[in-house]
Amino acid sequence: MRRFIRPLTLGACTALALSTPLRAAEEPQGKPDTWSDSKPAQVCLDHLKAFDAQMNSEGFWLGGSGYGYGYPLGGYWFGANAGVPMGMSATSMPYAYARPGYEVRVLLAGAGILARHGHQQPCEDVLVQIRQSYDQYKTDMQGRDLRVENALGFRQQELSLAQPVATRTTAIRSDDLLGSEVRTPGNVALGSIDDIVMGADSGKIAYLVVARGGIFGIGEHHVAVPWDQFKVTPNLNILVLDTSKGDMDKAPQITGSRFAPPAPFAQQTAKADAYWSAAAKTPHTD
Repeated sequence: MRRFIRPLTLGACTALALSTPLRAAEEPQGKPDTWSDSKPAQVCLDHLKAFDAQMNSEGFWLGGSGYGYGYPLGGYWFGANAGVPMGMSATSMPYAYARPGYEVRVLLAGAGILARHGHQQPCEDVLVQIRQSYDQYKTDMQGRDLRVENALGFRQQELSLAQPVATRTTAIRSDDLLGSEVRTPGNVALGSIDDIVMGADSGKIAYLVVARGGIFGIGEHHVAVPWDQFKVTPNLNILVLDTSKGDMDKAPQITGSRFAPPAPFAQQTAKADAYWSAAAKTPHTD
């Protein structure tokens, strides 16, 4: 299975680096490293999940929050062509060289790693920075005439204009796919794209791996969905899948970043193909 290396790792390492002095202070010198044996810092994990729910309900991520580097090539709004929201110059925005969603996403990844290894206070310290980054972005959006109050309506408009990926005649970058939100036509969040599976014979995209659960699209469960099942919004920021959360729960899952159990690739893809082929014939309600 071919994998595309995402910038998430670098961001997570950055978040971990921020907490290094704190870790050194809380662990006596010479004490054996118990990193892998620590119990999760559940309090901080709960705080991260609550913050994720807050962001999702507020709807300030106009085009999805899982972008890679920089702003979308076409800007946030239909007809925009300057590479930054509403044609703003890069120097006028303090985060112009890294999308706010990307910054928040990678910091959340780092905080999640710290929490899962029992580092409560370092996790909380990173969460402070995450909130500052998000609040800065939110304040900037509120201070400009970007109709933030209509953000959810904008998302619904995007969803209604989504077209099947199979009908696209132009190329799609992996950066446009990895981290992108997956939603139903009715605007129900299903997860985010965690990986791309290429066909062994064709060399073309065969499946997208959807990460589900977890925090801010950094999933705990993974589902392989055939590429031709998806639609994509005009700005390439949201993938639309005509299914339901219930059907996603029943879909064949991937564990350990590989198709499991160990079996010939054709057997695993046949199972996914059969499931989604049958699901496509069933009417769905969000």
